[in-house]
Amino acid sequence: MKFETDSGADDGRPAAPKRRSRRSRIALTVGALVVALIAIAAGAVGLFLNNLVNVFEGQVDVLTTSEAFPAEEGRPEPSSDGALNILLLASDSRGDVAEVAKDPEDTSATDQRSDVLMVVHLGADRSQVQVMSIMRDSFVEVPGHGKAKINAALSWGGTPLAVQTVEGLLGVRIDHVALIGFDGFAQMTDALGGVTVNVPEAFDEGGYRFTAGETTMGGDQALVFVRQRYAFADGDFQRVKNQQAFIRSLAENAVSRGTFTNPAKLSDLVTAVAQNLSVDPELTPQRMIDLGLSMRGLDPANIAYFTVPATGTGMEGDQSVVYLDEASLEQLRTALANDTVDEFLAARIGG
Repeated sequence: MKFETDSGADDGRPAAPKRRSRRSRIALTVGALVVALIAIAAGAVGLFLNNLVNVFEGQVDVLTTSEAFPAEEGRPEPSSDGALNILLLASDSRGDVAEVAKDPEDTSATDQRSDVLMVVHLGADRSQVQVMSIMRDSFVEVPGHGKAKINAALSWGGTPLAVQTVEGLLGVRIDHVALIGFDGFAQMTDALGGVTVNVPEAFDEGGYRFTAGETTMGGDQALVFVRQRYAFADGDFQRVKNQQAFIRSLAENAVSRGTFTNPAKLSDLVTAVAQNLSVDPELTPQRMIDLGLSMRGLDPANIAYFTVPATGTGMEGDQSVVYLDEASLEQLRTALANDTVDEFLAARIGG
C-alpha cells in the first residue's frame, strides 16, 4: 500500500547563511539508512558491502552502549517477532551530537537540544517501513524532569535520556540509535548527481525558484529546499512535508540512477554518509547489510512518512509547545506493539 507524505512541525528559526539547518540534517540520517537498506535489498550487495565496510568502519563514530542507551531495567522488551525501531537524532555536527551523547554536561558543544527526532520502524516481515517524525516541541514526560519539550531530553541526559523519553512516549523499545551532523548533506546530494524531487508547493528562497512539480536539485539548492519555512502559510508543517518528499526522492534516486554499480559514485555517497554519522555499537556495517538482505523484497512505495499526531499548539509558561493527540497516540502505540502501523496509517488517511 502506498501512503501519501504527511506533515509535522517544529518552530526553530532559520539558520544564518553559513549555518545549516538541523531539520535537513535529519533528512541525511534517514536518507542514509533508507538508501543503504534499499540498495542492499535491491541486490547491490557485493560492491555496496565492500564500500560500506571499508569506508564506514574507518570513519563512522561508534558510541558505547552506555552512551547510546539507558540502563536496561524498566526498558520495553525487544519485539518478539523481529520488528525493529531505529531512533534518529540531529545536531549541528556529528562531533557536537556525539559529544553531547557522551557527556550531556559538556556545554562546549553548540545547540545541545535535539531539535529533530525521527523513528524508523522496520516491520517484522520487512515488507513495510514507516518513518515517524516527532515534533521537537512535543510536550511529553521526560523521565526525572516532568513534562517538557521532547527536544530537551538530549540536553539533560544525553542519548540515553532521549531514548528513554521516546520509549516512554511510544511504548516500544528503541533497538538502534543514529546521530547525524549536517556537513555531508550537500556531498550526499551531489554524489548522486543531484536529486529529483516532486516539490509540493512553489516558493522562492536563497536565489532559487522552486516550482511545483519535479525539480532536480544540487546539494546547495536541496539545503535551501529542506530549510525554508517562512515562505509558507503553514510554516513548519510545509517544511516537514518538503523534508519527507526529499528523503523519499533521495532513496529512489539512489536506486534508479545506478549508483550502486558505479564505484566512484558509490564511494562518494558512502563517504558522505560515514563522515557525518555516529551510531550505537550494534549498528555495524554488517548489521546494516543483514537488515538490507532481510528487506530484499521491499517496494519503495511501502516506505511511509508521517508525523506523530498532534492536536495543536499552546503555551506552557513562556514556551510554545505542541500537544500530542493522546487518543491517536494510544492507537499508534498499539500499532507499533502489534506491528500494524500500516493499518494505523491507512485508517487515518483512508488509504
